[in-house]
Amino acid sequence: MTGLGAIALILILLNVYTDLLDPLRARLGSVVAPLYWVVDAPGSVLEWGQETFLTRDQLQQENQELKAELLIHKRRLQRMAALAAENVRLRQLLNSAETVKDRVLVAELIGVSPDPLTHRVIVNKGRRDGVYLGQPLLDANGLMGQVVEVNEFSSQILLITDAIHALPVQINRNGVRAVAEGTGDLYRLKLRHLANTVDVREGDLLVSSGLGQRFPVGYPVATITSVIHDPGEPFAQVEARPEAQLNRSRHVLLVFSGESRRVEADAQSLNPTTDKTKVTPSEGDEAP
Repeated sequence: MTGLGAIALILILLNVYTDLLDPLRARLGSVVAPLYWVVDAPGSVLEWGQETFLTRDQLQQENQELKAELLIHKRRLQRMAALAAENVRLRQLLNSAETVKDRVLVAELIGVSPDPLTHRVIVNKGRRDGVYLGQPLLDANGLMGQVVEVNEFSSQILLITDAIHALPVQINRNGVRAVAEGTGDLYRLKLRHLANTVDVREGDLLVSSGLGQRFPVGYPVATITSVIHDPGEPFAQVEARPEAQLNRSRHVLLVFSGESRRVEADAQSLNPTTDKTKVTPSEGDEAP
């Protein structure tokens, strides 16, 4: 044992203070390296198997998680697109409010009449907000209708395209007056009692005339799309397309056009559902 200890001590001293054992150490490293590989092989094979041979359940679970994550991101993206579009509409409405001289109240559509023969919508402003019967409603593009029923927290709006609605208008180009009636079609109005000799053209803009003191003067109503002159008929057949986006607008403007009109509207207690009469302009409102 003493001899082995002495040999070990001599080898240690040679290794520390001389380079005589470096070639031998290199050869021994080359011989021992395969042993390291053999010892490490079981662990490497096991790790590779765990990563490669996943069970079917694990793959399905991971697939479901990825699908759920993708759906969440798609929903967020859609929401962002919806917010961007709503931002554009609100900017348009803000620009429209700046051009209206009367006081306005921004409202939001919260309901639509389920009756296909009735063009009515519900807004989230009511009596507590100062809404009154007959109050005009606008969107960013033009007149939409008027208030026909007021509750404490909401109001019903009769759209200008309803079959029982009519409003006095005038051609913006030359001032010719007429009455625009609803047809039951969201994209079509018709002008009644417009003589064949009247100067009216396709593309003419119709604006509110203010007669009858129901709607303020000068708000866009519709653009004429069709003019038919029949020699056998006393009046021309004229149709127009509403300027307002009646089936799209969500944010709208309620116009306060003066206290006197409000008192008059409350006194009249407009209710087109029961009397089934159209809004009738004054005599001078019909074209000659």
